[in-house]
Amino acid sequence: MPITLKVNGTTRTVDVPADMPLLWVLRDELDLKGTKFGCGANRCGACTVHVNGVAQRTCTLPVSRAAGADITTIEGLSADGAHAVQQAWEELDVPQCGYCQAGQMMAAASLLAKTAKPTDAEIATALNTNLCRCATYLRIRAAVHRAAEIKAGGAAVGSSGAPKNHEED
Repeated sequence: MPITLKVNGTTRTVDVPADMPLLWVLRDELDLKGTKFGCGANRCGACTVHVNGVAQRTCTLPVSRAAGADITTIEGLSADGAHAVQQAWEELDVPQCGYCQAGQMMAAASLLAKTAKPTDAEIATALNTNLCRCATYLRIRAAVHRAAEIKAGGAAVGSSGAPKNHEED
C-alpha cells in the first residue's frame, strides 16, 4: 500500500504494509540509518524522531499513523551539524558508544523547541525514558544546558574540544 511521508523536508512515497513500524521504513526503505533499533518495545528511546515537531518513538509506530506527518530524523536536524544540540553534543564529547545518542539528541531538541532554558528537573522528565547503557546522563544533561546557551546566542567552542577547564587557570 503506497504511503506518503514528509521526511526531513522531502516528500517520499513508500510501498509498505500499513502496520510496518516507521523505524523500519526510515532505516530500510529510506536508508536513514541514524534512527536506531534498541528494544522494539517503545521503552529505550533509540528510535526517537520528531513527528509534527514532537519526539516520538518509531519502533512501535505504524507507518500508516505517520502518513502525511512532518517527520524529522537525526539526519534532518541539521545536515552540517549546525543545530545547537549537535554542537553541544560535540563540544562536550557526550557519547561513549553513541548508540542511543540520536534518540537522546532528538528528545533534547524537542524539549528545547518548547523550553528555552530547561531546569535539571525538566531535562530529566523529557529524557527520563531515553536509556543510555554507557550511563552518560550527566554529560547529556550538561549538553542540553549547553545547547540552550548556544540557542540563546552563546558561541559554540567548535570541534576543537570541550570548553576550557577553568580549574587550570
